[in-house]
Amino acid sequence: MLKPFNILDWYLALRRSLSPRADPPSGVLLLSCGGLGDMVLFALVLPRFMELAGEGEKVNVLVRDDAKKMTFLFPPGVEVKAVDFRRLRKDLTYRRQTSEELFQANFRLVVTTDFKRHPFLDEALAAAAAAPETAAMQARSWTKYDAQLKHNRRLFKRLYESGPEHLDKVVRWSNFADWLSGDKQPPPLARLADDPTGPAETAGADEVIVQPFSAVRQKQSPPALYERIAEAVGEGHRMIVTGTQGDLEASPDYGPLLARPNVTFDSSTFEALAPRLKGARLVISVDTALMHLAVALGAPTLCLASAAFVGEIVPYDPAITPENAHFMYHSMPCEGCLGTCSLPEESGAYPCITRLDGDAVVAKVEELLAANSKGG
Repeated sequence: MLKPFNILDWYLALRRSLSPRADPPSGVLLLSCGGLGDMVLFALVLPRFMELAGEGEKVNVLVRDDAKKMTFLFPPGVEVKAVDFRRLRKDLTYRRQTSEELFQANFRLVVTTDFKRHPFLDEALAAAAAAPETAAMQARSWTKYDAQLKHNRRLFKRLYESGPEHLDKVVRWSNFADWLSGDKQPPPLARLADDPTGPAETAGADEVIVQPFSAVRQKQSPPALYERIAEAVGEGHRMIVTGTQGDLEASPDYGPLLARPNVTFDSSTFEALAPRLKGARLVISVDTALMHLAVALGAPTLCLASAAFVGEIVPYDPAITPENAHFMYHSMPCEGCLGTCSLPEESGAYPCITRLDGDAVVAKVEELLAANSKGG
């Protein structure tokens, strides 16, 4: 059954076909519609995609509005357009206005950079731009939408077969940029070549910054592990737990950790926190946006990961892994499930999380603290 937005899209496509634009097209629109972590990783390869612009052309990047707060990492000169994907599906007026703005922008080239795409959201936005040159990767299979994704291939004049489902995200983007430009280059290290965040800062004491929270609660290690880490860190260091007020409300079991004398909570934005990440003795995080940010900024970082995204996101491919990045996860026969865990939860978490070796984690924390000491 057709949805109201399907009917609107059909009508707008008809209007576009009857409304030729007088001016020649100019500029590049890149659609990168992942979450906050994806924005960090995309910032690493964005300079490669910017090379697709002709002389004097502007580069625009369309992102989800909930991911815009990480676009401070993008190179100067990039214009960012944020779109509320929830409104895009439910608010027909907003969908029409957004579609018409993209059409009136009159881009020469539209590139959809995501491997996993929604046929009625980001692909619909690519269609709305109606650029004479369009390119994308072959979309990842998505059972619910496979038929529409196949139908939408006609939207793209150039389609790239990017490889298997399990391939490091940055490597996949880098290969795509090679294919688009015809210029093969090695994938970038997961370190920002041009850091826009200013010099490192500290609050006057050695800081260990910890992000224990995840949007997927089942990816969170138990608070008891972080209490052991706080013991290992010792009172000679400040342990800063980062997150939002919503994280605290959703995870009251972290209260005893936050009550420790050497532990404080910081709800600063990513941009405000960035200089302190660079000044930290160590950053410890679940596999989330802050972890990617800390690595990209050069902070010594330990990721306590699930096994869900092995082969795609964490651990990073060796070709892009900088020396400051360290990953720990419990290997499972089902690893690489991409977030669709088939096993029963254990104590409210994924089994690959609960089975992470706490002794090994504490030993790694102590090793990294020693390696990153001010005198070391």
